[in-house]
Amino acid sequence: MTDDVTRQREFWDEARAAHPELPAEPPEAWPFGATAAQADGLLQLVLEGVKTATASALGDYEADGEEVPRVGDLAIILDGAGAPRAVLEVTAVTVVPFDEVTAEHARDEGEDDRSLESWRRLHEEFWTEHSATGFAPDMSVVCERFRLVHRC
Repeated sequence: MTDDVTRQREFWDEARAAHPELPAEPPEAWPFGATAAQADGLLQLVLEGVKTATASALGDYEADGEEVPRVGDLAIILDGAGAPRAVLEVTAVTVVPFDEVTAEHARDEGEDDRSLESWRRLHEEFWTEHSATGFAPDMSVVCERFRLVHRC
């Protein structure tokens, strides 16, 4: 664990050297997805500029006692091995029912063929398997947009 914290701190110091406007304390670090393969694949889409949005189940934030992201929040994004690879800044957050997620948001998530139909299928499967609250057609979804601030 200490090695992970050390790596994240060193990565944050590198990011701050390139972007002095970043705060002194590193933000939370996390990977996309629920598996190492998902983390690597989704990170690659971010680094290629294809993925500029993400979605989470509101129920997972509530179940974990975590706050919903806010505009301006920063995060260190980890790869599948737990190494810090990018810094993202949240640029927009909306909470909508699953069936009101837009085609634009689905496209900006960058996955599969980038269609809304594919987004719905992939996210229903993901939340059915990995969400603390499961999937429901009327579930609330936290839709985030972000920008890539720094990458290694």
